[in-house]
Amino acid sequence: MDSRTGKAVRLGRILRPETGRAVVVAASHGVMAGPPSGLKTREEIETVFGQLRGADGVMVSPGMIPLVEHSFIGRDRPGFVLHLDWKNHARAIYTPGKDGRSEGVLAQLADISDVAACGIDAVMTYMYLGQKDTALEQAEIIRNTHIARECERHGIALIIEPRSALEGVDPDALSAKVMSMYCRIAADIGADLVKALWPGSVEDFAAVTSTCYTPVLLAGGAGGEDPHATLQLAADAIEAGAKGVMFGRRIFRAQQPAGVLRALNAVVHENQSVEQASRLLEQ
Repeated sequence: MDSRTGKAVRLGRILRPETGRAVVVAASHGVMAGPPSGLKTREEIETVFGQLRGADGVMVSPGMIPLVEHSFIGRDRPGFVLHLDWKNHARAIYTPGKDGRSEGVLAQLADISDVAACGIDAVMTYMYLGQKDTALEQAEIIRNTHIARECERHGIALIIEPRSALEGVDPDALSAKVMSMYCRIAADIGADLVKALWPGSVEDFAAVTSTCYTPVLLAGGAGGEDPHATLQLAADAIEAGAKGVMFGRRIFRAQQPAGVLRALNAVVHENQSVEQASRLLEQ
């Protein structure tokens, strides 16, 4: 009996054993960028979380737990995922370092021992690479490696989202070549799941997933107004070899989050076409 069993059990609450895939809702944006549209108020949070039972996992920030913990208690509930980091990279409001003197900073919001005691299944951490200051890149590798070893010790599943510190500056920062390198580094550090940004095409994303032996979940990015575009993006990700999606705004900003989840589950777990899954949006 050891922590590897605990990690296997927790991963099985997120990746469905029958498909090896997952639809995870990222609902923790507020800790990095302030109140997001769709989750601005306590009432909006409660309304949205009342429609997320169909997700395989839902990610929250530490402070949200007392408000939404009931969403994870009981059978047939989503996996419990904690957003482990705060960051100020690419913040839309009052972004420090816009003069070019800063490449962003991160901070860990919880100890893994406390995460385990809380009953959380997985944590997600960022890994920013490619900084002009190589000491910052080294610090990120050390930080993520420490988290990986602590997750192994406590049997917690680890999701790493590798990002480029030069996003928005270097046009190649999100290329398939760069993302493939970053995702493989995340896997080799010890990630159980890797969350990756869309590099622009099915072909490019396939180059990322094929070189990362750890299951890759597609990050959703901006969106939510057009659920059909959300379904198409998920279908493209699955075609490219992804093991699911980790969408936030595309779900919680939708008029009917439960309907979007039903349709995403049909695409991700049942291999339905976008046209077939779209019929579930109105149910």
